[in-house]
Amino acid sequence: MSELFPDYRASWETDQHRELRKHAADFFRKESTPNQQRWAEQHMVDREFWNKLGAAGLLGVDLPEEYGGLAGDFGLSAVIAEELAMAHDSSSGWIVHSPIVAHYIDTYANEEQKARWMPGIISGDLVLAIAMTEPGTGSDLQAVKTTAVRAGDHYIVNGSKTFISNGTHCDLLVIVAKTDPTRGAAGVSLIVAEVNDLPGFERGRVLEKVGQHGQDTRELFFSDMRVPVANLLGAQEGLGFYQLMEQLARERLIIAAVCAGMAEAAVLEALKYTKEREAFGRPLIKFQHNRFELAELKAEVLSIKTTVDYCIQQYVNGKNDPATASMAKLIAADKAVAIVDRCVQFFGGYGYMMEYPIARAYAAARVNKIYGGTSEIMKEIISRSL
Repeated sequence: MSELFPDYRASWETDQHRELRKHAADFFRKESTPNQQRWAEQHMVDREFWNKLGAAGLLGVDLPEEYGGLAGDFGLSAVIAEELAMAHDSSSGWIVHSPIVAHYIDTYANEEQKARWMPGIISGDLVLAIAMTEPGTGSDLQAVKTTAVRAGDHYIVNGSKTFISNGTHCDLLVIVAKTDPTRGAAGVSLIVAEVNDLPGFERGRVLEKVGQHGQDTRELFFSDMRVPVANLLGAQEGLGFYQLMEQLARERLIIAAVCAGMAEAAVLEALKYTKEREAFGRPLIKFQHNRFELAELKAEVLSIKTTVDYCIQQYVNGKNDPATASMAKLIAADKAVAIVDRCVQFFGGYGYMMEYPIARAYAAARVNKIYGGTSEIMKEIISRSL
């Protein structure tokens, strides 16, 4: 249930979604919120947090029951994403692991691969990451330079990746690599590396980001790293670019859901603060300017929620429309960044102190306009549907 809009209910939201929402909210407020500062200082969540997520049933909500999942719809992941943001979490790599990378395994892995990996993915014993971005390659994924050259029953992988979330804890890494550099997009493949104690695999430095300091975002390096050919995702080489394109709508929708939760959480913090903080002998909320500003912010949050929920409903209905997903991310990311920024202003100097959730949200929000495809890329995709 939305704290800002108690009667609000998305069209896709069933009683199962609402029960999961309460469960996720309780879990994150207990296991995540109190640890944000400590995780930021150590640049990663505790490794056992992943197993706690698994034990709480939060890693396999839309994965097959035969491996321990709930076999639910995308809305279950959207609910968790919103509650993660509502709990002021900017450290967990749950979004990368569960609704994004796990879905690559579920969609493209064969039965042997699923039997080998799925139980650990759902329990939290196997943490997932995906290695797309390279130092010289961002949104143009067909231009990746990392190569995977077949040698017998192994691929020899060479290259480097950057901005990799879950870079410290990942046990399974989905690598975007060129299996045939001469074929452009048709030469890209997805290969899963089981990286623990794997010769030729190196975790580089933890990157010092503007925000989300508790996320273990790293550089990764591959030097003659041998990965079994049996770990290829898909029936043949050269499907990777198309697999990525099929899944990007899902990734953008989950980021949009996070932005909706982040915007609502920021306004709730501002409301709480303006009711408690006094200036010139009365609470800040008693000043007309502040009330009008908060009223406008509340309306803006509702506009994000309704847009995102409309797009989620489309996805739940089986309409994996890249343009619609791009609209959700464009609107949600841009508006959330602006809303968080305006909420900081109510706090004065305290809004600039990282011990306050609003300051951490301010630092964390900006990247939503960049990763998962920049706002400019979203406009390009939307423009193709005009």
